[in-house]
Amino acid sequence: MKNSWLVRFAVNAVALYAAIAIVPGLSVANESWTTYLWLALFFGIVNAFLSPILKLLTCPFYLLTLGLFSLIVNTILFYATAWLSNLFGVALSIQDFGAAFLGALIVSLVHMVLFAVLPEDRPRPRVHAKRPN
Repeated sequence: MKNSWLVRFAVNAVALYAAIAIVPGLSVANESWTTYLWLALFFGIVNAFLSPILKLLTCPFYLLTLGLFSLIVNTILFYATAWLSNLFGVALSIQDFGAAFLGALIVSLVHMVLFAVLPEDRPRPRVHAKRPN
């Protein structure tokens, strides 16, 4: 169930809603559920295309900081999500770097909690055809 794109999309929407509701420096122009679905779509696109490139380019920093640099990369990806959403008319505004940092941190924590609660994928039993004797 965790590998379903629909589940990951819904988790993105819930995580972004939590971050925007908790962090005072984050806001959206329209507080409807469709806004959060659009933001989840943009967040998924940014994470699918930009995240691997940034992680590859910043690999030495990951090694030097023992992985803590991932918080900075997630903040940059959060900024990229806001930029992309603003291009398409879904206004996500970030007041400053601290708000983006906390927003990215909350999104990561909500992802971790929700994926820990969701049930694991169960492998389907394979059906083997019997060979004739």
